[in-house]
Amino acid sequence: MKTPRVGITLGDPRGIGPEVTAAALAEADGIEAVLVGPRGLGEIEDRLPGVARDRVGDWDPAGGVKLAGELSGRAIERAVELAQAGEVDGIVTAPISKTALRAAGYPHPGHTEFLQELTGSREVTMMMSAERTPLGGPLRLALLTAHLPLRDVPTTLDVELFACRSRIAIDALRDWWGIERPRLAFAGLNPHAGEGGLFGDEEIEVFEPALERLAVDPDVDLLGIFPGDTVFLKALGGQADLIVTPYHDVGLAVLKTIAMNEGVNVTAGLPFPRTSPDHGTAMDIAGRGIADPGAMRAAIALCARFCTARTATA
Repeated sequence: MKTPRVGITLGDPRGIGPEVTAAALAEADGIEAVLVGPRGLGEIEDRLPGVARDRVGDWDPAGGVKLAGELSGRAIERAVELAQAGEVDGIVTAPISKTALRAAGYPHPGHTEFLQELTGSREVTMMMSAERTPLGGPLRLALLTAHLPLRDVPTTLDVELFACRSRIAIDALRDWWGIERPRLAFAGLNPHAGEGGLFGDEEIEVFEPALERLAVDPDVDLLGIFPGDTVFLKALGGQADLIVTPYHDVGLAVLKTIAMNEGVNVTAGLPFPRTSPDHGTAMDIAGRGIADPGAMRAAIALCARFCTARTATA
């Protein structure tokens, strides 16, 4: 089997991306890495002298927020070029600062939307995964809406969007995770999943018709709509392979609470695998040698797993 070749962007040069990447790669086996980022990151230059690099400029702390955003954006663009050219099989992205990205002129609210635009993908789904948790089975999430104000969720989340993004997640479970017959549970939008319309009717007007569309696939198990305060037990207890959540924080609050250093962000729907550690730049601790590389280690391992699965089915 071909060794996966993974492009790793180093994220905001002021953050912990370079150091957690260096620590994670020092322990990684069975992959070939290509680091995509600027010169001038002493931590990673010293610790990984033999790893391939693709340079996107020079980091100078005097350049501040704008330069950090420019270099972050260039690294993402270059990694996508490498993936589209077949020079890497997938990409892992270290954390960026959305403020810096915006200061550099990039309008995207995050990696997900940026990657969707760069690849010309019609639709993508943000997924989260902790393949190991202290409470039982793995916890995998699909977010029907991502970087969106909470007040906009009910008007954005229609039947078509619900069904489309759920299908993308189902395909990812099959193609990348190797789960032939995925089992999905759905977190309601309202308290008690609406309580039959008493606390909101989105579960009746949007969720149920979307599940009817998904049910035409005979090789997927739709377990139903459950209150958001209990649905995650379906995954942790081993009854569900994926929890589909209507908005960002209802899922991530749970995953980050129980598996902060194992959480991985996955963008499903791209033409290649992309993962990222599910944490931010942590500039307050950058350079102090105390950042936990667990999530970056998990992101690299999961991307390599996806790349191998993709190669096996090509």
